[in-house]
Amino acid sequence: MQEVSSNGNSTIHFSIFELDLRAGELRRNGSRIRLQEQPFQVLLSLLERPGEVISREELRSKLWPADTFVDFDHSLNAAVRRLRDALGDSADTPRFVETVAPRGYRFIAPINKPTAASALAVAPAQRGHSRR
Repeated sequence: MQEVSSNGNSTIHFSIFELDLRAGELRRNGSRIRLQEQPFQVLLSLLERPGEVISREELRSKLWPADTFVDFDHSLNAAVRRLRDALGDSADTPRFVETVAPRGYRFIAPINKPTAASALAVAPAQRGHSRR
């Protein structure tokens, strides 16, 4: 994840969750949640570009090597379902992972980034010096 690694942070916070990139763990209110590798990689892909649609093809290429033979649709759907289960999310009323049929998925919750860079990005607008 470019933003996270460029300023040295290895944890992404959203809602009551945190994703620890170094440990490869998802935690809810500090407690570790069991999450298999594929759902973890789906979440990581979505968090790399929050608010953007991540195509099913992008996820396929991230989760499975090109020479892997797998029922891709079923396997990706299962990985997203396991991710939603871990987050307590729902496909019908999503709070975190939105399905953008038939294209892919989008992370829709705000991400809390406790970094100096994000504080600086907000500061000019608060002072009324926005250049838009």
